[in-house]
Amino acid sequence: MAEKKKIVNVSGKRKRAIARATLTAGKGKIRINGQLLESFDNEIMKMKIMEPLIIAEDLSKGVNISVVVNGGGWQGQTEASRLVIAKGLVEWNKDNSLKKNFLDYDRHLLIADVRRKEVRKPGDSKARAKRQKSYR
Repeated sequence: MAEKKKIVNVSGKRKRAIARATLTAGKGKIRINGQLLESFDNEIMKMKIMEPLIIAEDLSKGVNISVVVNGGGWQGQTEASRLVIAKGLVEWNKDNSLKKNFLDYDRHLLIADVRRKEVRKPGDSKARAKRQKSYR
């Protein structure tokens, strides 16, 4: 009988960005939309995504992570990516101490931020702007 490989699939959202991650046993390679994390130009994006990997340093070295993220801007995609990486590592490890470390560092590593852009109202210029009157 063939031995089953451990695979974890996780998804998460931030604003309009949706990220899906697949974790498999490996050498610690992280790919975002097929591109290695080390080859990213945007330093802020790279550091944000590295946060859960640094916290779970010993665990992340034995796990390959492949993230597919689409929708939204680069900031929302970054936040969605770090959310799914952290959720995936917790599910892979099944350890409450790692979950506690993530929550102590930043709550949004494990819990999605549900805020969305407020819709623009008809007849107004912006979501909260009121219509101006000119009767004088």
